[in-house]
Amino acid sequence: MPKNKTHSGTKKRFRLTKNGKKGCKIFHEHTNNVHKFHEKTGPENRRVAKDQEVSKADRKLIKKLLGI
Repeated sequence: MPKNKTHSGTKKRFRLTKNGKKGCKIFHEHTNNVHKFHEKTGPENRRVAKDQEVSKADRKLIKKLLGI
């Protein structure tokens, strides 16, 4: 049987907590956190700097792409 490969784009965009593979949380970075910070307000800059947890509906697909 061939081995399953992890999706290289997915492993760059998401990170897992170290709470085990079954009950782990998946986080992703916010959008709009690359450039043009002079056009954004301070509270918006601070909000997009934090990672956000992936929605429950998307967890199954992302875990499959990560090979978990």
